[in-house]
Amino acid sequence: MSFVDTPENYRYAWYLRPVLALMRRRLRVLPEPVRLWARLPLAFVGFQLMNLALERKSSPLSGALRALIRTRIAQLNSCHFCIDLNASHAIDRGVSPEQLHDLIGFRDSPRFSEAERAALAYVEAITGTGIEIDQDLIDRLRQAFGDDGIVELAALAAHQNLSAKFNAALGVPAQGFCMTAHGIAAPDR
Repeated sequence: MSFVDTPENYRYAWYLRPVLALMRRRLRVLPEPVRLWARLPLAFVGFQLMNLALERKSSPLSGALRALIRTRIAQLNSCHFCIDLNASHAIDRGVSPEQLHDLIGFRDSPRFSEAERAALAYVEAITGTGIEIDQDLIDRLRQAFGDDGIVELAALAAHQNLSAKFNAALGVPAQGFCMTAHGIAAPDR
């Protein structure tokens, strides 16, 4: 349970109720962050629309890379819910459990391509780990993803940082997505 409890009978904005009912039916339960975000209806709508824009099939970034990026940012922000959820998404998108295990040390792991290493280094820098963004990194990103891909990487990192910081600040725990769906524990750090 998070620091702020949202009771089952919480009275959400009328225009969110159908969306939340669909989410509850699809997921069987509303994840705690959904219940918390929905307490701020316009922020919830904006957050969800941004997520839809970033998770579209026509993205210049593969689904697997997006999930790796989201998982790494979650690790950096100590968001246990996000690590769990995004590790589950990563496996669904073809990332191996070994890659997830090596994610914290991606720079030295042979399980990541040069493009993946560049993208992960970029989002670590955006997340504020003290790693500078230099022209060499931008050049590697441009070669792998193009300018639109760099913009999308920045947007994805900003969105995941928002999510992870929100959840970590409210003490949202992991909900067992990775274990339930795949029988493996999500990589903690």
